[in-house]
Amino acid sequence: MLDSLRLYLRRQADGLGRYILEQSLYATIGWIPTMVGIGLRSILYRLILRMEGVAAIESNVRLRFANYIKLGHKVYIDQGAYLHAMPSGIEIGDDTIIMHGAVLHVYNFRDLPKARIKIGRKCLIGEYSIIRGQGGVTIGDRVYTSPFTQIIAVNHIFDDPARPFVEQGITAEGIVIEDDVWLGSGAIITDGVRVGEGGVVAAGAVVTKDVPPHTVVGGVPAKIIKTIEGDAGRRALNQAIYFETTR
Repeated sequence: MLDSLRLYLRRQADGLGRYILEQSLYATIGWIPTMVGIGLRSILYRLILRMEGVAAIESNVRLRFANYIKLGHKVYIDQGAYLHAMPSGIEIGDDTIIMHGAVLHVYNFRDLPKARIKIGRKCLIGEYSIIRGQGGVTIGDRVYTSPFTQIIAVNHIFDDPARPFVEQGITAEGIVIEDDVWLGSGAIITDGVRVGEGGVVAAGAVVTKDVPPHTVVGGVPAKIIKTIEGDAGRRALNQAIYFETTR
């Protein structure tokens, strides 16, 4: 029983004192709705979070290892979001919005050196999107993810048919998404990928290779559809997105 409690605590907070403080705040003000709750959390959550300016946190947002979470000015976190920052941290830039049900999950119990999530300014993380940062996820400015996107900076190794995959280890190369990228609904970005500036990933695409800047990709696995070049590029972009979201 004692070992189970120790394991639980190790995966919830940075020590018993932090656990008591964080859980006390969640129990007393974490559930309060409307502007009243947002106002209370914007003041009292400074005891457990690193806030640079004012942040709006809705009710029933789950935070773990909150002392490793850094929020920029005017960050908004919607109801039901879950942020687990252990141990290398989650950083969210100014004016960024984390929508309902999104999961930002570092959860590094393998002591991986690059594990963290860093999100730039004026981004939107869509409803029920998942970001797993074991290998490190860096997201630039003005990046929008649509609902149910997945950015997964970790993968299992399964090269040896004589051994269970759970015994073969993982990769954790990391993911970089540069400025002004749009990820369509249900898109998946796999470990080791870089999405270049101005890139667009169509709905439902599975990206396993780097995306060049100002390029539209789609499909499973994702392939280049078009290069964005001025007015013609914008028309091609609209056609590609329409095709991927209506087929």
